[in-house]
Amino acid sequence: MDRLRPRQRERLVFSGFTKAEIEKMEKLLVESTEPIQSKEFCQKIARSFSASSARAGKPIVKWTEVQSWFAARQKESTSKAPSFTDTPKDQSPIPETCPLHNGHQGSQSLRGMGGKIPDLSELKFEAKSSKDGAWYDVDMFLTHRFLSSGEAEVRVRFVGFGAEDDEWVNVKKAVRERSIPFEHSECNKVTIGDLVLCLQERRDQSIYYDAHVVKIERKMHDIRGCRCLFLIRYNHDNSEERVRLRRLCHIPGQQSR
Repeated sequence: MDRLRPRQRERLVFSGFTKAEIEKMEKLLVESTEPIQSKEFCQKIARSFSASSARAGKPIVKWTEVQSWFAARQKESTSKAPSFTDTPKDQSPIPETCPLHNGHQGSQSLRGMGGKIPDLSELKFEAKSSKDGAWYDVDMFLTHRFLSSGEAEVRVRFVGFGAEDDEWVNVKKAVRERSIPFEHSECNKVTIGDLVLCLQERRDQSIYYDAHVVKIERKMHDIRGCRCLFLIRYNHDNSEERVRLRRLCHIPGQQSR
């Protein structure tokens, strides 16, 4: 993994579904008796969404976007979630991504939580690669260890990559809950000084880096959605770039200044 890698995140294909539309698709995912990824079914759903009064002034929904959402959702539901139930008895499981200061506090923190290991099956994580400093979705946590300094590391497998690209990463500094793409209606939530995850698009790759918002040019929205421009400064090299909202993700735990 000596080169910069494209990040695999299907849901970034289209992030403009409304909350009601997502709830409708979630319900269909469970209750529908029709093949939900068929062209005809997805076309019917897309037409229904596009004709809704709630979508007035927003981009129309394409059937391929509905199909991609269903495909990504089914993949997420069947992907292997990180499991700590098989941890060897001589090792302490790592609860969530909280920092562990020494090897003794792993089991102590669990006792403080009532002796129960947190259920991480519903959470998704991303990790920062030491190879290029970019963030990638985590497929699974393979194992963990404690350094002589007392810091905890986990070995992760990234989504879309094999065992040859597995990495040891610092729990405190390089693992966090997966970032969430901003929707067109959420541009007002982005303020100057915010830390965001930004898709850096280059000729031969598109990868995600942390960046800070330096300046915002507010513009009128149109049929395409948000047209505002955000001047961001990438943390890894201090370069600056103007981007649209579609390339920005909210980092859980980060609040606007």
